[in-house]
Amino acid sequence: MATSAPTKARPPLSTRHFIALISMVMALAALGIDLMLPAFDAIREQFNLGAESNRVAQVVTAFLLGMALAQFFYGPLSDRFGRKPILYLGFGIYIAGAIGSAIAPTFEVILISRFIWGIGAAGSRVVSVSIVRDRYSGEEMARAMSFIMAVFIMVPILAPSIGAALITAMSWRAAFGFGAVMAVVMALWTRVLPESLDEADRRPINISAIASATREVVTNRQTLGYTLARAATFGAFSSYLASSERIFGDIYGYPDQFPLIFGAIAAMMGVAILINAKLVGTIGARRTVHLFLILYLLAAIVFWVVTAAADGKPDFWVFMLGLAVLAGMHALLIPNFNTIAMWPMGHIAGTASGVIGTIPVAGGALIGAFIDRQYTDSVTPLVVSFAILASLALLAIIWAEDGKLFGKPVAEPAPIAPQRPPVV
Repeated sequence: MATSAPTKARPPLSTRHFIALISMVMALAALGIDLMLPAFDAIREQFNLGAESNRVAQVVTAFLLGMALAQFFYGPLSDRFGRKPILYLGFGIYIAGAIGSAIAPTFEVILISRFIWGIGAAGSRVVSVSIVRDRYSGEEMARAMSFIMAVFIMVPILAPSIGAALITAMSWRAAFGFGAVMAVVMALWTRVLPESLDEADRRPINISAIASATREVVTNRQTLGYTLARAATFGAFSSYLASSERIFGDIYGYPDQFPLIFGAIAAMMGVAILINAKLVGTIGARRTVHLFLILYLLAAIVFWVVTAAADGKPDFWVFMLGLAVLAGMHALLIPNFNTIAMWPMGHIAGTASGVIGTIPVAGGALIGAFIDRQYTDSVTPLVVSFAILASLALLAIIWAEDGKLFGKPVAEPAPIAPQRPPVV
């Protein structure tokens, strides 16, 4: 990777400004999901889907599939043309998809628009991670991602309540339209963001170059192993996202409290992400992942046993406790899986970010859609999936580390020019 300073049209942002801006850019993807979760009942009624239909969860699945498939293309584009032009391309597609969803005359058109919306959201996700990798490396990237995710998590905390308020005051279409408004706001804010891709690191757009970079990503043991682990854990979490409205509303009978309950779980994740920043600085990102993935699996097994003993429907507060523990540990893993996978890929950060993003989101969306179809009147499918997928994630990490957990990394982070640490 070239070490010469990148040409920037604007002076570098302060660390706090940078973290706040990148957090909100990344949060557009979460906003595209969480904002409309309270709209599921209204959508069922609008399009005669049936009061207990699981089909409405396809609104989330379509978004995730669009986001997954597009990430692969945003990566090479951002490595060729720079981060900011591709970021604005994503904003434009995001706005078009949100508006299309808001005015859709049929449920099928909603799904198509949601797919397009997801394609737009992929740009904000891929380019954000690439920009962070351009600026930081190694443990500093892990710490920066922790602070970014801590700000990011405010969206899942607030979005369902904002969506519910918009639905009450206007209609479910207003919640979809709000996504377009926020994308416009972010497009204006990111004008202050300097271009972070060094001219010397720009890569040509051709099949050979893309294939070479992709091959480097998928043949790197560390990168692929941590990416597969992220895909496994995201599978269960994506099912939770798509089915949480039904779990809390239909199974437990708290439809009116759904935004508060969902926000409480998201707040737990926010606390865990802040803890992660301290852990990474103390014991490192890899040891944090290894420790909490093992604890995650043990907690999931206990949760499974408790759920089975209650015939698939544990007491609400028992379920909340188990879910909060798993969600918190999931949040500890999120920034570290991605960061460790990106460590060896600084010289092809855009393409690597695209590939690393595509596999977990596509795999997670498909796994989550399968789990969604298993729901009846219990939470057993979700709880069982946590345990099984945590097991697969741990196996992927063991393979990535050549069977040596808590030991020396298989691949050290590529060195880059010193950067100011993310002190917040």
